Amino acid sequence: MSLRSAPGTSPRRDARVLDLVHLERQTFGDRRLEREVLALFEDQCDRLLPLMAAADPISARTDAAHTLKGAARAIGAWRVASLSETLETALDQGRSAETLRHLERKLAKALAEARAAIAERCRSAAA
Repeated sequence: MSLRSAPGTSPRRDARVLDLVHLERQTFGDRRLEREVLALFEDQCDRLLPLMAAADPISARTDAAHTLKGAARAIGAWRVASLSETLETALDQGRSAETLRHLERKLAKALAEARAAIAERCRSAAA
């Protein structure tokens, strides 16, 4: 769910941020399992982001981007998955530091949106 909304409108669901239909299918509609899977994703983010930000070795950064891509696909965070894949490819191709920084900023924004959507989802499940 995206927390963004136009002035005067309610927040709308954005399946590119967090695809709830996919997430529910992956967790068989079990909200407890869903919370567990989302917590694992959060843990993966906490572990992988420092690896992706490190300067060396490039292979560790590429592996971290690849792992994040898979984790994001598992929960339906399509924008994060797509940007992780783009970063993985850019690292493999030896793209410029400027290009990598640009992609990392875009990925960080997408991750912040996904994490906000996860927090909102968990709050709604607790209510």
